[in-house]
Order: sequence, then structure tokens, then C-alpha cells
Amino acid sequence: MTDSPAYLDYQSTTPLDPQVEAAMMPFLNKHFGNPHSINHQYGWDASDALDRARAQVAALISCGDHEVIFTSGATESCNLAIRGVLRACRSSRKKVITVQTEHPAVYNTVLDAKTSGFESVVLPVASDGLLDLEALERVLDEQTLLVSIMAVNNEIGVIQPIADIASRCRAVGAYFHTDATQAAGRISIDVQQWGVDLLSISSHKVYGPKGVGALFVRDGVEIEPIMTGGSQERGLRPGTVPVPLAVGFGKACEVAVHQLRDDAKHVTRLSALLRSGIDRYCPSARFFGHLEQRISGSFSIGFPAVPANQVIDAVSDDIAISTGSACASASVEPSRVLLSLGLTPRDASTAVRISFGRYTSENDIDTALNAFSRIRPSASWEQYDE
Repeated sequence: MTDSPAYLDYQSTTPLDPQVEAAMMPFLNKHFGNPHSINHQYGWDASDALDRARAQVAALISCGDHEVIFTSGATESCNLAIRGVLRACRSSRKKVITVQTEHPAVYNTVLDAKTSGFESVVLPVASDGLLDLEALERVLDEQTLLVSIMAVNNEIGVIQPIADIASRCRAVGAYFHTDATQAAGRISIDVQQWGVDLLSISSHKVYGPKGVGALFVRDGVEIEPIMTGGSQERGLRPGTVPVPLAVGFGKACEVAVHQLRDDAKHVTRLSALLRSGIDRYCPSARFFGHLEQRISGSFSIGFPAVPANQVIDAVSDDIAISTGSACASASVEPSRVLLSLGLTPRDASTAVRISFGRYTSENDIDTALNAFSRIRPSASWEQYDE
């Protein structure tokens, strides 16, 4: 459709790469075997394809193939990481730590740990969205079982100092999990250099299919399954692995490895165009989150005196953007992430999320800037008083 709006919501999901679609198609019809059937060619072919996909995912994050566990997506991966470590705990360690700006898959899971007798600690962030490492040091101790902090925020795009956090966790013997969903394919990930014990990623954020993700579990990490069933995926994730989705995920990771530098260069150039254009056409607009320690192609922007839903309504014919996390888009409450930066509910209600990637063009950015240049303060702004 030539009249479709420009898609600028890549942090919500990414388009399927044509190479990924081509890789998946044979496993939707011709090679339909169950990878866990070990007695015939159909199962062997499917199993071989699954092994290749696992190796491709492992290559993206620099881990061993056997350390990759396929899941249904990042939410399940995060739940398996956190709940799995809690279920396996046989020590006196009862503290679980996260930050205010986490995705609900981590934030709500850590809070729920209290129902199992664990202490849930939620740390604040600075006004730029970054964790204060000294604040982390003050609560880290030998009672800490697990720390979970995302690598790249899904609303404001800031990059946390993952290696530094992991080092501090190791010093007290705590496990460290990071939700790297928004980092995969955008910045280089090396679980060895980062020093993480568990890491979650999702296929549909790296130009792969929806419905599949992975959890990296470092050798030696004590973790138990959170579902009962068969012994698939090292006994950690029961159920038949969806081969077509896993094959697509693997191919997407392979493409991402080769495209990472070119994608980053392309998106960085477009980010500079958008940022300078916003400064020119909408000088009163506010950028939320650290302006340098962030991934390219991700912006949270507030247009003063214009509620976010009105911004989106005004530009929807031209561009597709969102108010923040796609997982919470139906909520009428201000973003928890933005409130964590110290914004008032009124200011937080103005924020829209703009994100782009591999298939975004310079014309898409021009279209967005032209649309934003028409934004005017809302006559009904007073209804958004605190």
C-alpha cells in the first residue's frame, strides 16, 4: 500500500526481513517434522534446522550453542530467568533487585517474588534514566540472589552500564540477568565481555517472526523450569519448539550479525536528521532520557501542552508512532518509566515514542518532521492538570 503511513515504531516490532521469510517457508510446508522425533528423517531434518538456528542465535550474543534456550518471546524468557532462579534457590539469599524503569515482564515479576518469601528491591534512576551504581552498591550484599536490569530501555532507549553492573553482582556472588530485547541487533552483545549470567532476547525485535525468543543461561547457573511437561530445551522449557519460528529467528540473528555496522550507521544518520529537525521545527519539544548514552533510532519526545494521544491522532495519516511501551499502550496512566525520571504526570502525558531502523528512509524522517511541524498546543490542555 503506497498510502500507508511511514512506520516509526520499531521498538514495538520490526518488519520481517525478506531473507527471514525465505528461510522459514520450507519449514511451513515441506519440512514439517517434529524436531523431537528421533526415529525418522522428518524429525532429523527438523532437529538439524533447530541446531542451526540455535547456533545462529548464539553467534549474535557470543555464547555457546547449548546455552541458548528457545522460548515464546522475551516475556517468557524474563519470567524463566527470574522465576527459574528463585525456584532453584537452596541458599539463604532472599533479595531480588531491579530498577523502576524495567519492562513489566521484569518489573512485575520481581515484585511478585515477594509472594514467594523474597525481598523485592526496586532502585530509582536519575533524571536521565541511568542507574546510579552507588545506589546499587548500597543494596548489594551477600543476601542478594539476583539482579535484573535491562540493557536498553524500551521507551527511552538509554543504555545501562551492563558490564559494570555485572561486575558488582559477581563481587557478592549474585546472579545477574539482563533483558536485552531492545539491544539485540542494535548494539554489539557479548555475554562474555558483559559478564551476565542470564540474558533475554526476542525475535520480532530483530526483523524475525513473532512468537519466539531465547534465554541465555550461562553454564553453572542454577535454574529450574517454571512449567511442567517434557524434557525439551535442556529440561528448562517443555513443549515442541516451533521450528519455522526458530529457523526465522536464527536467520534474523545471522543477518543482524552481518548488518549490525551498516544498520547502525544508517540509523545514526537518520537520528541526527530527526533530532536537528525537531530542534528546528519544534524548538520547545523535550527529549527524555540521556541524550548520548542511548541507542540510535529511539526517541521519547514531549510536545509541551499537547497530550500524546492528540499528537498521535494529528499525525496518524502520515506516520505510525506510539505513546510508549506497546505492552502498556492501552493504559491511560502516565508512563511509569517517565515518572521514574522525575517528570510530572502532566509532562509525562505529552511523550510519544519514535523509533526506526533498517528499512526507514530519509523520506520517512522528512514526513515525520513535516507532520510534527503542524502540532499546536491543545485547547483542552487544562484537563490534564495534575
